[in-house]
Amino acid sequence: MVIREIQEYAQIRTKARAYLCYIMSRHVSNIGLTEENLEKHVSKELKGLKDAIPGGEVFYAIDENGIQISTNVSKNKKLHGEREGFDRSERAYFYKTISEERCVLTDPYPSLSTNNMVVTSSFPVYDDEHNLLYILCVDITLENILKMVHPSSVDSTFGIYSKFVYACFSLALLLVSLLLFVKGLSSFLGLGMHVDTIDINEMFKATILLTLALAIFDLVKAIFEEEVLGKEKKEGTGDGHQTMIRFLGSIIIALSIEALMLVFKFAITEPEKLVSAVYLILGVTALMIGLSVYIKVNKVEK
Repeated sequence: MVIREIQEYAQIRTKARAYLCYIMSRHVSNIGLTEENLEKHVSKELKGLKDAIPGGEVFYAIDENGIQISTNVSKNKKLHGEREGFDRSERAYFYKTISEERCVLTDPYPSLSTNNMVVTSSFPVYDDEHNLLYILCVDITLENILKMVHPSSVDSTFGIYSKFVYACFSLALLLVSLLLFVKGLSSFLGLGMHVDTIDINEMFKATILLTLALAIFDLVKAIFEEEVLGKEKKEGTGDGHQTMIRFLGSIIIALSIEALMLVFKFAITEPEKLVSAVYLILGVTALMIGLSVYIKVNKVEK
């Protein structure tokens, strides 16, 4: 199961429901329907829907009690012609369609037949007196619903290319982080073991290198998990782009260390230049406030 696909589906669900309900309403009719020709009428509509929704995996109809009144209509030979008489009364799409009396679209769930992540769109058909005749249902894989409604999904050609590009950038940044770590470690070890001879400025430089290495590594981790692996954002972080948050965080850390180093340096050697360090600290504070507002706004929008 790809969490990124589920997140993307949540964003386009309203559009997907509107699209599927429109297609189903165009191909569903109770005109000329009688009890004698019900089976033939339903079979004809299911075949019409299969042509209208090529991404559908299985098409079938259920009655007002949730019992399947038709065999499965599917391009998959293993699924076609199955499940007539199957009880679907406990399925979410059945009782939701009954209660809301309208076309519905479910959350993703694993199919019992194929183990693929699917969504089900169900459309109720009523007679002239608003008595429920049957419910038409179509199961669509999560991958196909994204391709149908959101062509720029993670499984599209551009989506795969984007993953590859982000993976390359992640690798390049990881190498930068490794080089900074090696340089910072060698600089730190080069200070020697004698406390009296240690140069404070050199120690700060080594600290900056090691901190930047850690910050860039954290940024690489965020990019790789979010853009390549498609992992779910941590709860409480809102919908804000985690790469942006990590990137700004890395800048704030680096500038904070630089400001601290300047404070010590100017306090010892050039006190009149301390105001420059203060300006840098104010800039870091402004960045922190801006980042806090960005996170807060995203949480509110969520």
